[in-house]
Amino acid sequence: MKIAVCSASGKLGAAVVKELIKAIGADSVIAIARKTEKASHLGVEVRKGDFNSKDDFEKALKGVDRVLLVSGMDKPENRIKQHRNVIEAAKLNGLDKLVYTSIVGDEEDTAFSPIVKSNRQTEEDVRNSGLNYSIGRNGIYIEPDLEYIDTYLKEGGITNCADEGKCTYTSKTELAHAYSQLLLKDQLNGKTLNLVGEGITQTELADSINQVYNTDLSFKNMSVEDYKAERVEALGDFLGTVIADIYEGIKNGANDVHSDFEKVTGRPHKKVLQMIEEFKSK
Repeated sequence: MKIAVCSASGKLGAAVVKELIKAIGADSVIAIARKTEKASHLGVEVRKGDFNSKDDFEKALKGVDRVLLVSGMDKPENRIKQHRNVIEAAKLNGLDKLVYTSIVGDEEDTAFSPIVKSNRQTEEDVRNSGLNYSIGRNGIYIEPDLEYIDTYLKEGGITNCADEGKCTYTSKTELAHAYSQLLLKDQLNGKTLNLVGEGITQTELADSINQVYNTDLSFKNMSVEDYKAERVEALGDFLGTVIADIYEGIKNGANDVHSDFEKVTGRPHKKVLQMIEEFKSK
């Protein structure tokens, strides 16, 4: 069986490639990347695949049995067509199965909602493709918070507008394990699954970071309006608004969802403390 992974030059795609190599061997794994040289270090065959080119994917998926479609990073209005290029190429090549990486999130009334809605449209396109499929909905990665610790220390703590809302954090390594299982196993074909960890508040996140890093961070809540203004000033209108609206979604409960991780992998999702410890040890 040949399994291809889209966006293999990215962190999630590369992590899935490594999981698949452990499970089925490098000869059975194909990395697809827009710039092939950026995936050459993975030790598998690399094929060119630009989401804007259906022709690229018709060629890249030849001889492939299953593919992981990792959500693109383009604007929401572009991503639907880009993802359809992969789905159509998979159909033309008669693939046995397509797995899609979607996201958990607020579908209404925030600047992040168009991104979530574009993923929901791709979910529908996958369901209507006639292919065997599984869809994962990723929780928020914990890694960016951990990469930001120096800034948190300078600022005296974690500040956002999530209030007491809970976020079901995950990590790229946990997701890579889950997606390798969805690609290899058929028991959950036709399912849409939340790939998330335990729900924690921002205060609990700060406490967990403190335990591992011996820091003294605390959480300070801001109003949605004040936090959005601060993020826009720091990051620009588009990105600042999106980041603020992700935390508004957390406040409103959009990221406090049940987890299907154990159903997919056969084990519980790692606790936040363990993910932080593993990140620090790298």
